[in-house]
Order: sequence, then structure tokens, then C-alpha cells
Amino acid sequence: MEKSTQNDEQVLEVKSREFTSKKLFWLVTLVCFAWSVFQLYIAYFTLNTNIARSIHLAFAVFIIFSLFPFRPRSKAHFYIPFYDYILLIVGVAAILYPAIEFVELSQPQRQGDYLTRDIVAAFIGIFILFEAGRRMMGPALGIIAFTFLLYCYFGPYMPDIISHRGASFEKLAGHMFLTTEGVFGVPIGVSTSFIYLFVLFGALLERAGAGQYFINVAFAILGRFRGGPAKASVIASGLTGMVSGSSTANVVTVGTFTIPLMKKAGLTATKAGAIEVAAGVNGQLMPPIMGAAAFIIAEFLGMSYTNVMIAAVIPAFVCYAGLFFIVHLESCKLGLHGSRDYAKVSKLKIIFSGIHYIIPILVLLFTLLILKESAISAAFNSICVLFLIMIVQEPAKKTIFGEKVGKSDFIVGFVDIFWAMVGAAKNMVTVAVATALAGIIIGSISLTGLGQVLSELVEAVAGNSIVLILLMTAIMSLILGMGLPTTANYIVVSSLIAPVILILAGKNGFLIPAIAVHLFVFYFGILADDTPPVGIAAYAAAGIAKANPVTVGLQGFVYDLRTAVLPFAFFFNNKLLLIQSIGDPMDSKSIVWISDPLQIVLIFATAIVGMFAFSSSLQGWFVTKCNMVERLLLLLITPLMLVPNICAKFIEFIPSEYASYGIGTAIYVLIFAKQWLLRPKDSDDTHAENSVPAA
Repeated sequence: MEKSTQNDEQVLEVKSREFTSKKLFWLVTLVCFAWSVFQLYIAYFTLNTNIARSIHLAFAVFIIFSLFPFRPRSKAHFYIPFYDYILLIVGVAAILYPAIEFVELSQPQRQGDYLTRDIVAAFIGIFILFEAGRRMMGPALGIIAFTFLLYCYFGPYMPDIISHRGASFEKLAGHMFLTTEGVFGVPIGVSTSFIYLFVLFGALLERAGAGQYFINVAFAILGRFRGGPAKASVIASGLTGMVSGSSTANVVTVGTFTIPLMKKAGLTATKAGAIEVAAGVNGQLMPPIMGAAAFIIAEFLGMSYTNVMIAAVIPAFVCYAGLFFIVHLESCKLGLHGSRDYAKVSKLKIIFSGIHYIIPILVLLFTLLILKESAISAAFNSICVLFLIMIVQEPAKKTIFGEKVGKSDFIVGFVDIFWAMVGAAKNMVTVAVATALAGIIIGSISLTGLGQVLSELVEAVAGNSIVLILLMTAIMSLILGMGLPTTANYIVVSSLIAPVILILAGKNGFLIPAIAVHLFVFYFGILADDTPPVGIAAYAAAGIAKANPVTVGLQGFVYDLRTAVLPFAFFFNNKLLLIQSIGDPMDSKSIVWISDPLQIVLIFATAIVGMFAFSSSLQGWFVTKCNMVERLLLLLITPLMLVPNICAKFIEFIPSEYASYGIGTAIYVLIFAKQWLLRPKDSDDTHAENSVPAA
């Protein structure tokens, strides 16, 4: 068995053991399956959160020490050596200790006066957690977490500006491991309750065939147009990202098919890989299943996941529309055409061949948006519907085509469900360990009061410049993202910097909702997946495209500059998040959401124009090649359309937001008209010359 964990949370590609023993193979497989069963159980039946978190992490530790050797290419690659058995048994026992001793630890006389065995179990558990994280993600996150532990202990010896009273070993162990302030805090709580179910939902959809279905639909519809394979790649990645919430998995799943076709259509290997990277990375932004950090945003802010989705929907679709337009511009610059082969494909046949895959997604949205139930209920209901679809889809297909239905046709569905549940567990181990390690960082902040200290320090460096602090936050997210998973990156940066941003925004006269700040950090954490020199999504795409990963990452980052613009836009223009007004920035209940359909359409349309203008300026192409004046004018349109409130506030001759929209639209139309009249007369977007195999 050789499995590559292709989850966006992974910083390095980690190869699991190839077991030569069938007994070991099936033991680990059944444990993975049992983890998924446990998560479905606690989604339906109530279980104490402390106990559930402990068991959740224990499953992850068992799987890591079973599947991943001390060194990726060590001799222990085909079996479990004795020391891993020891680490596995001791580690699982230590991680389960808070659950086993839950009743005793909850007694008032035990809290703050821990027994020796409590402290020993805590230190063993934390050590095991560090080793598990190193095997899965490399040393970066562990080093950062350990640094925070050292800061907690050596507080009195730190420079005056960051010094504190310090914490004893007993207090440190208890706070970090035996309470819900550290390892078993909010991040792993979200992993236990929300994230696993959505990862399982995505794994089931993929196993059922939804991923390939989305790819086929995208290619059938767009294949005949200019640069069809590249455009289809963007749409397919967006559709796949809606249910996977994973950058690297998105790139690998879709890119395996799309990158070779993009190269055959005329794109260079670097650009083909970069387009897939940009499309795949942005998959984490797409509702209804965004990246794991989105669930933690909801938990941190005490708001429903539905509201997080509502806030994220316009930026996500504008982001993908911008990439689609960039692909069109690249195709125009290179003179690419579509393929006549796609005209032979029955689009309706392909669309209806997998229309049933849309049902569980609709159930998810219906439960969240109409019934107003929790994300846990929505995911559980959708998974149940998907179970039914997977069981009956094979017999239903044979019945439709007049073929004989046998018992084995029903068994296929159960087999697919089993392996999807196993795969979900393997994809979740990194998330579970990352959120547990990130909990140590959050616990350190609460124990030492570091947040207030850092607030004063950053404010001293940045002064009262909100733009400077935003730039510093973006750079910090990108740098940390080179060594941290997206979720851990978000937790670290948001815990340290988000409160500072809110304070400085208030001092600068901006009433900014906390959701805008947290989404700002989220966006730049995701962008780290394609930022050289360490961008795991870029490495994955470069391997498929047979191109240099650094050049693929650089080109992908250039394409993703449009994504970097959006967080600054919705930070200053909250209407892009469909927020009309707020009272208390930290109180999600004080947010007034925009509900007027006409206003929503206006916000979306103007944001699209702004993003298209920015993309054209970046690419130097609109209808035809742009001169420098046209590129500067297109760049000017971007703030007029994306942050009209800021333009109206600081530019005297712009009296209102609508005037900003009008000026930007007028410039855009004039440039379009000028280039359209002077365009070469032989261009035909639907002309097909290159022969590309049909999807």
C-alpha cells in the first residue's frame, strides 16, 4: 500500500508505509474506518466535548505512528518497528488520559493541584504530539509551538517589553494538556465537531465520482472556446473546491487531467501548471465547504458557519471570475483556439449523467440556509443522503440501460463507502495534529497575556498606519505559510495580530467587523500554498506539468495577485462581504447583512468589473494589447469599483460611491470601445483548430 496524503494542510509530501503484512494493513484500515464511524456517532449522539476531543486526537496519533515511519525512506518503510509500537501505545494512552480521567480531573480539588501522574501524562502527550507533527508536516509548527512553551516558562528572564511572571512545569502541563485552553482547545474542538464531517463528505463525493463529473461538465461546456482546456480547468477546480476545501488535493485531482490538455492546446508547461495552481489554491475559498480554517473562524467569532459562507461568497466568485478572465487573456495573447472535438460531445448527456451528485450539495445548502440548522447537522444529513446515492447509483445505472442487476452491484456502493471513510481518516490526521499543536500557541497567549504585549509592540512599529499593519500581516502569513499548514497559519496569525488590527482600525476611524480581519488572514494563509520557495500546491502541479516548481509557483503567484487584492478591498469595503453595517466589531449579532437583491447584484457586478480591469492591467491585454496609458487607466478602475467608499471619502471630486462606480464604468467602457474598434478583424473566439481529445 502506498498512499500520498494530498491534503492542503500538508507542507511536505509524506509517503506512508507500504505494508507487506496484510494483518497490519487491515488493522490500520479498520482503525481508520472506526474513526469515521466514531465521528458520525458523535455527530448524532451527544458526547462530552472533552472526551470527544481526546478520542479524536488519539485516533490521529494511532494512524500517524502506524503509517508514517521515523524517516520517510527508512528501513522501517514496510513494517512497524518496535519503537513505533512503543510510541503508538504510550502515545495513545497519554492522549486518552484526559478522557479516562475526565471525572476525576473535573473535581474542584483536583484542578490546579495535579497529581504526579497527571503531569507525567501531560508531558508524554505533548512530546508524542510534537513527534507526530514532525512526521506529518515537518518540524516548523513544532518548533514554533515549542518556542511558545519556552516563552511561558522563561517569562521572567525575557526582555522587559515581553517579560511576564512565568509558569512552573506543573502549571504549564496542566494548562496545555489537562484543560481546554491548550492542546484540547477551540482549534481541535472544531476539527472534532465540524471539519472531519466535511472532509468525509468531500471524500465520499470524490469516491462516488463527483470530481470526474465536474471535470467532464466543465470540458463539455467550455472545450470549444478559445483556451477551452484552461478555462475548463478553472471551472472544474472551482466546482471541485466547493466540496473538497483542499488546495493540493484540488490541484492533483483536477490537474492530472487538465494540465496535459492545456499543454496540448498550446500553453507552456509553466503556465499550464500555474493556472491549475491558482485555480486549485482558490478552491479553499469556495463555499459551501471552505478550508478547515473557515470553521475555526466561525468558532472564534461565535458566529454561524452559514454567516461565514455568506461573507465569503462574493469574494470567492469574483476571485474565480478574475482567474477565468486571465485565462482568456492568456489564450488571446498566445492565439489559442478551441477544439472541434468538443462539439461532438452531448452536453446534456454529460450533465444528466451525474446530476444526482448535486443532490447532497443542495441538501447541505438547504439545511444551512433554509432550515438554519448547524453545520454539523447539515454535513450529517448530506452524508446520509450521499450514502443512499452511492448504494443505489450502480443498480440504477444498469436498470436505466436495461442491464441485469446483481447482488454485487449493491455491494459496490458499500465498498466505496468503506474506502471513502478510510480515506477521510487519512486526510484528517494532519488537520487533527495541526490544530492540536496550534492549541499550544493559543494556550500560551492566554497564559502569558502575550496578546496585549504584542498589540503594544506592533502598534509601536506600525504607528497608527492601518495599511502598514495589514501589509505586515500579509507578509507574516505568507512567510509562516512556507512551513505551516493553512489552518495552523491562520490560527497563529489571527490569534496574535487580529486584535491589533481591530484596535488600529478603530484609531484610524474605520469600524471593521472581526470577520473581515479573520478572512483577511485566511486569504493570505491560503496564498502561501503557491508562494515560492515552499508552495506545496506549486510542487504538485509542477510534477504533473514536468516544469520547474519555482517558476510554476512564481507564475501562479502572479495570477493570484488578484486574490491578494481582494482582502484589502473587503477590509475597507465591507459591502463585498454583504455587510451593511455593524455595531460592535467583535459581536457577530450586531452585524446588519445586505438582503436587497438589487444591491447584491450591483456589488457583485461592480466587483467583477474591478477585478477584470485589474487582470487586464496585470496581463497587458484587454480586447487587444494595452499600451502603458491603458494599463494605468485599467489599474485606476480597480479601486473605483472595489473600494468606492474610500474613493468617495478621500477624493474630493467623487461625491458618492455611485459616482465612483460611474467613473470607473465609463473609463472601462471607453477603453473597451477604443480597442474593439481597432481590433484585428480575423479573431474568432469559437474557431477550433487545435485537436484536443474530448472530455
